[in-house]
Amino acid sequence: MIELEGVPELIDPVMVAAFEGWNDAGDAASGAVAHLDREWKGEVFAALDAEDYYDFQVNRPTVWLDNGVRKITWPTTRLSVVRIGGTKPRDLVLVRGIEPSMRWRSFCNEILGFAHELGVEMVVILGALLGDTPHTRPVPVSGVTSDADLARTMDLEETKYEGPTGIVGILQEACTHAGVPAVSLWAAVPHYVSQPPNPKATLALLNRLEDLIDIRIPLGELPEDARAWQLGVDQLAAEDSEVAEYVQTLEEARDTADLPEASGDAIAREFERYLRRRDPSAGAESGDGSYLRDTSGGMPRPPKRKQEPEPSGSGDEPPAPPAVAPDEDEAPPEA
Repeated sequence: MIELEGVPELIDPVMVAAFEGWNDAGDAASGAVAHLDREWKGEVFAALDAEDYYDFQVNRPTVWLDNGVRKITWPTTRLSVVRIGGTKPRDLVLVRGIEPSMRWRSFCNEILGFAHELGVEMVVILGALLGDTPHTRPVPVSGVTSDADLARTMDLEETKYEGPTGIVGILQEACTHAGVPAVSLWAAVPHYVSQPPNPKATLALLNRLEDLIDIRIPLGELPEDARAWQLGVDQLAAEDSEVAEYVQTLEEARDTADLPEASGDAIAREFERYLRRRDPSAGAESGDGSYLRDTSGGMPRPPKRKQEPEPSGSGDEPPAPPAVAPDEDEAPPEA
């Protein structure tokens, strides 16, 4: 039985989840949830039992020192809650963890149990995949759902994918079968620069999340990090003529595909976002994260766990290779 004695009644809560591993190219998705947790000072109120879902030879525990005392951090999934202030306060339930090694159905049922107890209105799952997209252009972010009504009312794509999937795809389907509105947001990360972190993709996911659930997210240093990341990749690409030529080919293909979007609704959406960011009355939300009566037992947070590299890809498509030769012209599967 799930007992949440330390969590007060939440206001219009939305659950936002991301998982390290196959669904997290460039650590873009887990980085987005980590940013929300850090900016709004989230407080952990629950953690899933690591023994139930993880193979410790695949996701190994880490040992760290706390004032000279050795402690162990086990790979798991943790839930925290943040309150967004402003004219329309609301709460976010943040789910951040590692793709489980086993018992995925039980894992999803446990997450849904928390969502039910907390009165979550919608679940938004963040993911990132490797794709044929140039680093010099805006990061493509697609929003998909298995709910036809939700797709129509929120201007999302109804997923038609068939094939291997990850925990993001499984959790979305579990939400749909449980009657919980669920959306997945996917950022496309350039496959030729897949090493984490990718702050530009993280920023794109957060911008799309803002539009989806109508909140304003403090971005901190993330925009500057994204610019520095792109500049660094520019410099690396300039040192290799074949890579530079390949990037130019991707740019031309992307620009051609985006021509219909360079007007109308796309421009209107960008202009609305610009106005929201400049208007202080649009709700400069801030979260104090301090309203929980009981948190994670007062345990200090360990450093971020370092994870062995894993294949990255969409929960709705097979993993793409970590690198593709510049002359390869095979398109990725449809997301």
